[in-house]
Amino acid sequence: MNIQPNDILEKGFFDTEIDPHLDLFAEIARLKKEKNAILLAHYYQEPDIQDVADYIGDSLGLAQQASKTDADIIVFAGVHFMAETAKILNPGKKVLLPDLKAGCSLADSAPAPLFKAFKDKHPDHIVISYINCTADIKALSDIICTSSNAEKIIESVPKDQPIIFAPDKNLGAYLNKKSGRNMLLWNGACMVHEIFSLEKITKLKIRHPKAKLISHPECEEPILRVSDYIGSTTQLLKYTEVSDATEFIVATETGILHQMQQNSPHKTFIPAPPTNSCACNDCPHMKLNTLEKLYLCMEYEVPEITMDENLRLAAKKPMDRMMEISRAAGLIG
Repeated sequence: MNIQPNDILEKGFFDTEIDPHLDLFAEIARLKKEKNAILLAHYYQEPDIQDVADYIGDSLGLAQQASKTDADIIVFAGVHFMAETAKILNPGKKVLLPDLKAGCSLADSAPAPLFKAFKDKHPDHIVISYINCTADIKALSDIICTSSNAEKIIESVPKDQPIIFAPDKNLGAYLNKKSGRNMLLWNGACMVHEIFSLEKITKLKIRHPKAKLISHPECEEPILRVSDYIGSTTQLLKYTEVSDATEFIVATETGILHQMQQNSPHKTFIPAPPTNSCACNDCPHMKLNTLEKLYLCMEYEVPEITMDENLRLAAKKPMDRMMEISRAAGLIG
């Protein structure tokens, strides 16, 4: 089949008809085996994609899996910066993303030229960047962190060393409060985690007095202030498994509720309501990936993530530093 690169760039994915009788679950399983491909999926993907994935995780877990896989092809069911991260760690492997337009509002909130100018104004600061950023921002950073390991990463830096934290101002403010640091924060945020309504959550808590409010640290401070537990996506999932509570109001992207319900079928999970009536606690970028696009991506091996080697090497350096610190802290094996 003649695949035109411009068509993929325009639409974001290879668009062709699929036989409606095709069992996509079986076909994806076949393609994984035939092509020695691994399917990595973020917790925020739709349930069907989570169910066919070889590994489901948050940013730290996915980065770790991407760094150690022996597969020839890495198919990343997530957003663009995640597939970029897989390519940074695996230059010799083919990395595929079902839809190139699956971006990230948080990553987009830090354009590299503006961030470089900001960094240049503070030459005495080192840069710790949240993994939810582009390869260009990673290349301008000294250490990468995730919401799972951020506290340990910050602890590893001498207290008298000034730090710029990017791109998430809410996570940065939370970490400043936890660590007692005064990191300089880039003014970026995730559209999903900024949309939760404190008023609606308060009313929901009145209706469900035994429910625990659990929140991702990308949420705004008023939400975090009234939360019963704050943690990364994986930490939230684990908390719901070990907690004695049977009801949870979950303030993060709704995709994680699928795993929560699977792991604790006897418990109740309620998505935290947004400030308006739209499904704004669903990430529109994550949800661009579908089972159909995933199948086409694996069948035709497009769209593929490519990267300039100088950029890749510059972006890999702070990623390696994150892995070293995480290993030393016992966060990963």
